[in-house]
Amino acid sequence: MSDASLWTALADPHRRAIVALLLEHPRPVGEIVEACGLSQPSTSKHLKVLREAGLVRVRQDAQRRVYALDPAPIAALDAWLAPYRTLWNTSLDGLGRRLDETSDGTDEPFPED
Repeated sequence: MSDASLWTALADPHRRAIVALLLEHPRPVGEIVEACGLSQPSTSKHLKVLREAGLVRVRQDAQRRVYALDPAPIAALDAWLAPYRTLWNTSLDGLGRRLDETSDGTDEPFPED
């Protein structure tokens, strides 16, 4: 799995919807097709991209293929985003302090004329 394939896989809104479904619990392809409202071939193509990116795993259950989320790439993505989250939190904390300093104590967004 490369970082590029992970980002490419998550760039598509249908694949993000599939990842969100699999966050709830593993699902067979038929359930994913029904929940996403896509055709079976289209859903299979999206699942292949997610599988090749390492985001999902598949297991055979009799005649069904059941897909599950693989948490490892998500954890790697979360670790990569951590410094940016810190940057935003620091910036937003500073903005909050500045707004508190300039507030006149009223709840009115704009002074009335």
